Formats: sequence, C-alpha cells, structure tokens
Amino acid sequence: MKIPKRLAPLVEDGLIDEVVRQLMSGKEAVVFVVRCGDEVRCAKVYKEVEQRSFQHNALYQEGRRVKNSRQARAMQKGSKYGREQQEKAWQSHEVDTLYKLAAAGIKVPKPHNFYEGVLLMELVTGADGNAAPRLNDVELSAEDALTYHALLIQQVVKMLCAGIVHGDLSEFNILLGEDGPVIIDLPQAVDAAANNNAKSMFERDVSNLASYFGRFSPQLLNSQYGLEIWHLYEHGLLTPESQLTGRFQTTQKSADVSGVMREIRAVQIAEERKQKAIQEAIAEDQKKVKKPAY
Repeated sequence: MKIPKRLAPLVEDGLIDEVVRQLMSGKEAVVFVVRCGDEVRCAKVYKEVEQRSFQHNALYQEGRRVKNSRQARAMQKGSKYGREQQEKAWQSHEVDTLYKLAAAGIKVPKPHNFYEGVLLMELVTGADGNAAPRLNDVELSAEDALTYHALLIQQVVKMLCAGIVHGDLSEFNILLGEDGPVIIDLPQAVDAAANNNAKSMFERDVSNLASYFGRFSPQLLNSQYGLEIWHLYEHGLLTPESQLTGRFQTTQKSADVSGVMREIRAVQIAEERKQKAIQEAIAEDQKKVKKPAY
C-alpha cells in the first residue's frame, strides 16, 4: 500500500521495511500493520489534537510530572511551544506506561520504539495467527465470559498494585489474543496515588467490564469488584494474589451529628471564655495606667 505521510520518516530511517495495511482507526490514533525485518508489528500513529474525539481532559493530566521546568512553565501558559510539549508528553506517557506494565507482568502489547509521534509495538495475534480481534467483535459463551472477566480482574488488580489505573477501559480497548485478553490504549492512564479522580475512574473501568461480560453471564451485573478492590488498595492490603469475592459491604453507621455539634459548641465556649479573660486583663492594666500618682 501507499506509505502514509506520518510513517514515511520511519521507512526512510529503516525502522519500518514495509507498510502492509491499515488495521484500525480509533478516537486516538490510526494503527497500521508493518514489517520490521523478519517481524510483523503494528505502528500506532497518533491523530492530531483537532482530529481526536478523546481530548486531553484535565482529569487525566492531574498528577503527571514534567521533569523539564521550561516545558512545565510553557504547558501552564498554554503557549504554542507548551501545547506541542504537552502533546508529546501525552503520547510518550503511553510508551512509559506500557514498559512499566509489561515489567509488572501485565498483558499489554510490548513496545519497541517511539519516533516522530509513532509508536511501534508488538502485533497481538489471535489463535488463527492473524491480528487479534477487539473484545466487542467477539461473541462469547457464558463460560468464556466468566473466564475472561476473571482474567481481566486479575489484570486490573496487578495494574493497581503497580500504581496505575487505565481510566478508559472497556470492550473496545481489549484484544482477545491467543493467550487471553490483552489491554491496549493507555495514553490516558493515571497515577492511582497522585490523581484525585483515580478511584472513580477505577470503579468505572471495573463497572464497564461487569456490564459487558454481564450480557453473557448476568450474575456479573451485581458484582462489586471495583469497591472491594479499591477498599483493599486504600488500606494497603491489595496484592496480585488477593482473594476477591465480588461483594462489598458498605458502612451503614450514621454520623453522630449531635455529638459533633456538642464538640463544636464546647470549643466555641472555651474560646469565648479565653477572649473574655484577655479583655478583662487588658481592662485591669489600663486602670492601673490611668490611676493618678499622689
């Protein structure tokens, strides 16, 4: 096929030998199947900002650090240079996240190179040796749905133990590889400890899994894995080996409003008495100063 403009520099530099075909086009990028030497890989070409339906929402940016102070200041000001650097940081964030998750044993495509806004990575294949289908393109039995759901719950637990929340997980960014589900599309992933929205994002990710697989295995629709997992994480009890039940008992104990109000009033009274004593002492000192000497 004709070499796309964005892939031409990689072909010229010998990183890609042949562009085989376009694989898919998503809200963030266009993915091509390419040949690199004896290996077949995929090339993820990020779309320009104005062409994307998924924007750099501030919710996802929170907690991300920029090492270069000049770049950080430019990003804050929103200058042209700052927007360019923010775009590069958004893209390279996925590369860094993939390396981190792969090292933690999580099933994601192995990254190979990142050059000129193009991510070269492993081509995930299915049982037939062809490019693996997305989960939403596969019809599942009830048994398979339970199996894949359990495998993905293990993966999101491992991700959280590594300090990462996907932030946009659904059946549209999970591939069904030969050895099971593979999680993709991670430029929006957030730091679980540094982002104030990580909890709600995590619970939404897990809820999306329950909703999708619940179409085939309805018993999953009432599961509460998101609440259960995050509770363990918050209390420092979550490990990749944590035994989960999918059930979570929320605290029903009502707040002691009257007790809180009594404590507040007690503090107010003490402060009033303190201020009264100070005013009395000041008044007494003033009397001594004004008293005429004989």
